[in-house]
Order: sequence, then C-alpha cells, then structure tokens
Amino acid sequence: MEEKWFKMEGRGITAPKGFKAAGISCGLKNGKNDLAVIYSETEAAAAGVFTSNLVCAAPVKLCRHNLANSIRLIVVNSGNANACTGEQGRRDAVEMAEQGAAGLDLDPGQALVCSTGVIGQPLPMPKIKAGIGRALEGLGQGEETDCAVAKAILTTDTKTKQTAYRGLTPEGDFHLAGVAKGSGMICPNMATMLAFLTTDVKIERSFLQELFNDAVNKSFNVITVDGETSTNDTALILANGAQGQVEITEKSGLLNSFKGLLDQVCRELAYMIVEDGEGLTKVIKLHIKGARDEERARILSRSVLNSPLVKTAFYGEDANWGRILAALGYAGVELDPDRVDIFIGPYQVAKNGGAVPFSEEKMKAVLRERDISVLVDLKQGPAALTAWGTDMSHDYVSINSDYRS
Repeated sequence: MEEKWFKMEGRGITAPKGFKAAGISCGLKNGKNDLAVIYSETEAAAAGVFTSNLVCAAPVKLCRHNLANSIRLIVVNSGNANACTGEQGRRDAVEMAEQGAAGLDLDPGQALVCSTGVIGQPLPMPKIKAGIGRALEGLGQGEETDCAVAKAILTTDTKTKQTAYRGLTPEGDFHLAGVAKGSGMICPNMATMLAFLTTDVKIERSFLQELFNDAVNKSFNVITVDGETSTNDTALILANGAQGQVEITEKSGLLNSFKGLLDQVCRELAYMIVEDGEGLTKVIKLHIKGARDEERARILSRSVLNSPLVKTAFYGEDANWGRILAALGYAGVELDPDRVDIFIGPYQVAKNGGAVPFSEEKMKAVLRERDISVLVDLKQGPAALTAWGTDMSHDYVSINSDYRS
C-alpha cells in the first residue's frame, strides 16, 4: 500500500483520534470566543517551542515546567496575555491549570496554559474560572468544535487558521492537525503566535521534540510581519498514541512520512499567519540560495524582511532592489556584495551587485500582485532557505495605535 496524505477540509484540532475540545466566550472580548480547551482522552507526549524574549509571560514559564510530564489538557485564553503581571500572574496561570485539571480529575502537572492579548493587565480570574468550567462541560469533536477553538484564540487576526490531514500507510492510518493565531508582532525566534498541533501517533517525547524543533525552524521561525517578538509565543504538539499500531521511531518506515506531514502542517499554519499580517497588502516570499549554511541564510532573510525600507518599497510597488542589498549588508553575515544576484518575480534586477536593466512597466505588473517572490543568490555555498514576510502599510500603524482601545 502506498503512503498518501489527504487533507481533511473544514477540520482542525480534533481530527486526530482521542482528542476533544471546546471554544467559548467567557467575557474577555465582548461576546466573541475567547477561551478554549484541548483535551486528550489518554496521556500524550508533548513538545513545545517558546518565545526567545527574556520578558516572557507566566503561562510560558508554566508550560516549560510542565512539558516533561504526560499532558492531557491545554487551556487557552485570548484578550489578555497575563504577561508582566508579576507573582499574581504566576498564581493565575497555576490556577488556570488547577481549575482545568480538577474538572477532569487530572493532576495539574498534566495541564498546559497559554494566554494572548494585552500585556500588563491582571487576568479577570472569576470570568476565566467560570469559562473553564463551561468549556469542559461542552467538550466535543467535529467541524463546529474545531472552528470554535480556532476563533477563541484570535486577537487582531481577521480569519481563523487551521488545517488537518489523514495519512494512509501500510501500518495504518494516522492524523495530524493544527490551529494557530497570529497577525502582528510576528518575527522569527519565535514568531508572535500561538500554535497547537495534535496527532494520534505514538512517539517518544524527546524524539517528538527533536522533530518539532526542526519543523518550527522551517516554518514559524522563517516568517515575519513587523520584526517584533512577543512575550507569549508558544507552539505545542500533543501525540496521544490513540492510533495504536502507528508508532514513529528513528528506525520506523513511517518516519519520513510523518516528518513530511509535520513540516507541511507547520508551514501551512505559518503561511496563514503571514498572509493575515496586520495591514498588509503584499506577501513576500524570499528565497536565499548560495549561502554558506542555513543559519546564515536565516539571519540574512530576517534582515531583509524586517527592513522598514524594504517593506515600504514593496508597499509602494517600487522595485528598489538597492534596499534589499543594503539589508543583506548590515545583517552581520560575511558576504561579497559584488557577487550577489537579485530577482523580483521572473525579472533579474541586480547582477554581481550592480543594476540590470528591466522594464518598469512589466515590473509594476509584478509588484501589483499580492504575492511576490524574491530570489537572492549569494554564490557563496550550498545552503538555501525560503522565508516569508510582508510589506508595511498605513493600516499597520492604525491597527497598532488603536490596539488597547
């Protein structure tokens, strides 16, 4: 039997076997869904990647602490980040875990907690606690449940972000699904976002962490909207083994299939975050090749895609390739600018660090598109990397100047 992937249209976090969830409104966001729970009916191996910001929220610290345990529950709220809230914030995060665990007769160490929203404000715990109770009473599965969870974790997002796949293999079927939020404060290591993935394969925790680290580095860590890394960035994956005959090990014949699908789901969610970037009019796909190694390519891509001058040039539909070259030059990575080639869309605009004549009319047609590809060839080595970013518009300023109101 040939291994195949099938996309499960309309499905999200509860598509894998043995997972239930709920998304409700508990009063944090004026009637909109703002609290979600994700529950595994059996113990799950968990892996996570978190913000690199030294100013990190209480839920991030709790997740890091509990991640070594077998996990059964994730509790998430939007509308309030529970960040920069001191000892009270720590107690509130612990209480959220305890409240969720008590409702399902679990150990609090089996619960993870995530929050997103405004920084520096204490959580309204009476609303949160009542909401957790109602969410646990309403645990379910299916499209409606998946959609409710996807809505409950949003902040400035304009659309939900979820995906799910079924893998058919000789050893049996398995499923992998994910849901995410993110629209602003998006920058690698990690992008400002929450992402939750579920799968029903059996896999050892440390190996799952290894695979997840690699998938995140090729997806959530190569996107940027505005160069900002937040206090709450968290990506989590739970593997509960409910599809008992499908086990992923280093020697498993299914390893490549599972790894490929994990990469696919993370990339899809990462692209959805960029594509929903605050105030964007363009999505920029930057491919850097000819780098000495992948890490240098990552640093260079971040420098280009975070450059305000590059972003505003694309917003203005101006093929100002000199701004791209300048951003490469100040990235802190050794390169020879006299060897760099740059393409925007199908047209070469720079060769060996100098100008190449091109049709302004044809280029204008390329730059009017919403999705624009940029290729940079450094001619220095064998490594290549693709990253995604956005332009920066007047609307981005408006959205973020009005955020707390």
